Amino acid sequence: MKNFDQDRLDGRIKSASAAKQSMLERFKAAADDPERLAKRAERDQAAIARKAKQEAKAAQLLEQKEELARQQSKDAAQAQEEATVRAAARLETAEQVIAKTAAHEAERKAERDRRYAARKNRKS
Repeated sequence: MKNFDQDRLDGRIKSASAAKQSMLERFKAAADDPERLAKRAERDQAAIARKAKQEAKAAQLLEQKEELARQQSKDAAQAQEEATVRAAARLETAEQVIAKTAAHEAERKAERDRRYAARKNRKS
C-alpha cells in the first residue's frame, strides 16, 4: 500500500484541508510580496497610460470630425455662392437676350410700318 492514510475518507479530507490552508497562506504571503506589488503598480501605470492615449486619440478624432464639418460647411457655402453668381449671370444673359430680341422686333415693326406708310403714300 502506497499511502494508507489517503485511502480513507478522513485522510483525504485532512489532506484537502491542508492543501487549501497551504494555498491560502501562499496567497496571503504573495499579497505582501514587494516584487508582486511592483508588477501590479507597473500594470496600473500601463493601464493609465493606455487610457490617456485612448482619450487623446478620441479627442483628436473629435477635432478632426469638427474640422471636417467646418470645411464641408465652408465648401457648401462657397458652392452656394458660386451657384448664386452663376444664376445671376444666366439671368442677366437672359435679360440681355430678351432686350436684344425686343429691340430687334421693334426695328422690324418700325421697318414694316415704314414700308406700309410708304405704300399708302404711293397709292394716295
